[in-house]
Amino acid sequence: MANQRFLVIGSNSFSGASLVAALLAENAEVMGISRSAEPDDALLPYKWAPHERFRFHQLDLNRDLERIEAVIHDFRPEYVVNFAAQGMVAQSWKCPEQWFQTNTVAMVRLHDGLRKCRFLKKFVQASTPEVYGSTGGWVREDAPLNPSTPYAVSKAACDMTLLAFHRAYGYPVAMTRAANVCGPGQALYRIIPKTIFCILSGRKLRLEGGGRSVRSFIHIQDVVRATIQIARQGRPGEVYHLATERSQTIRALVEEICRQMGASLDDCVEPAEARLGQDAAYLLDCTKARDELGWSPQRTTEEAIGETIGWMRKHWDRLRQLPAEYVHKE
Repeated sequence: MANQRFLVIGSNSFSGASLVAALLAENAEVMGISRSAEPDDALLPYKWAPHERFRFHQLDLNRDLERIEAVIHDFRPEYVVNFAAQGMVAQSWKCPEQWFQTNTVAMVRLHDGLRKCRFLKKFVQASTPEVYGSTGGWVREDAPLNPSTPYAVSKAACDMTLLAFHRAYGYPVAMTRAANVCGPGQALYRIIPKTIFCILSGRKLRLEGGGRSVRSFIHIQDVVRATIQIARQGRPGEVYHLATERSQTIRALVEEICRQMGASLDDCVEPAEARLGQDAAYLLDCTKARDELGWSPQRTTEEAIGETIGWMRKHWDRLRQLPAEYVHKE
């Protein structure tokens, strides 16, 4: 709908930039906030089409909260969607206090201010299925939280606080917990672009735990579409799962990438130890999103892989110069 005002926190992230692009295509007014400067245009899907209705502010939740609040009160967004987080699981063991500072403390301070904003219709918080820990079978939104890493604990603590704010203050928050998102524009250290990067550059991919972990992958466009629906129609105080009904091992995913690129798995992969606290599986039951929103995923993992291969080949001269590994920012 034209002229609706959306604020996307974490707009430089893959999910955030993809949401910005989708909102701009609907003629919404969009403002983005991220702590880092905008990266290469190849990593920002909203730069791939006209984006004059987008305004960006480089601000850090941990250091610039007063300025963020001033920007929000000036813009007066009807909807706020948050993707900002310290998001890496393995690295959260090395300096867990930073994960708690960003994912819990900074977020609670932000929400304590936002709950007083009468112009806010909905706050959508991007949570994670990591809060459930390692599970068996299909997981519903009311499953008990059993986080097994500092990252997951920090996100679970934020989720619990937000739900408490909803019960106490009527804070209009709804949450998403999505499966592994994928598609063109994703950070190069994520498994699909990382595998493609290794094949294109002739490097070996370190396959943690032999790739035995089971995951569900979902196209970013399906997640973006659901996130917009949840902002407009989702019930406050609710959590919504976003995933496909298909699950596969990481090894099978890498095999499909190799197949599409005409590469040999044995030539491209070397085994590595599983990371600390690595969950074996989490499979999400998405009945609520299907029944309440009429949402269902429309794109396949194979499509996402093919589109990501095409995107990386198109921008290879630039992407090959960027770090292929995660670079931690305090």
